Amino acid sequence: MGETSTAAVETTNYENEVRFAASPEAVYDALSTTTGVSGWWMPASGSGAEGGELRLSFPPGPGVMRVEVAEPSSRVVWSVLTCDFMPDWVGTRIHFALRAAEDEGTVLDFRHEGLTRRLDCFDQCRQGWDFYLASLHDHVDSGVGRPGNRHER
Repeated sequence: MGETSTAAVETTNYENEVRFAASPEAVYDALSTTTGVSGWWMPASGSGAEGGELRLSFPPGPGVMRVEVAEPSSRVVWSVLTCDFMPDWVGTRIHFALRAAEDEGTVLDFRHEGLTRRLDCFDQCRQGWDFYLASLHDHVDSGVGRPGNRHER
């Protein structure tokens, strides 16, 4: 039984939930436009539209995400094509599922598919996502995110 629960933990994807006062449309814009992504994560270029590619300026080198799904106010899915700063991410998928909160605002269900404890980078990446999802929240709800290299703060 212990091995089964350990294996389940090792294969569980990183997931998080973020609540926003803002509408699903506002959260979607922060995930689907280069201006939006640049405001909470890293400088971005390219296209956040479905079928497009986002190029992110990570230190020490770029990352490219294919936008597999971009359903307005509902869902965004990126597939990691290249990632110089974190090669373990190549082939993983990043899911953002949006839903209206019962009391107003938006709930984001976040999942980085393939980011599991089996990867050497898991703890570092979990800390990074915790930081950048809080930055996304602040960017959307207050207009001031914390994009860029979190280690230079």
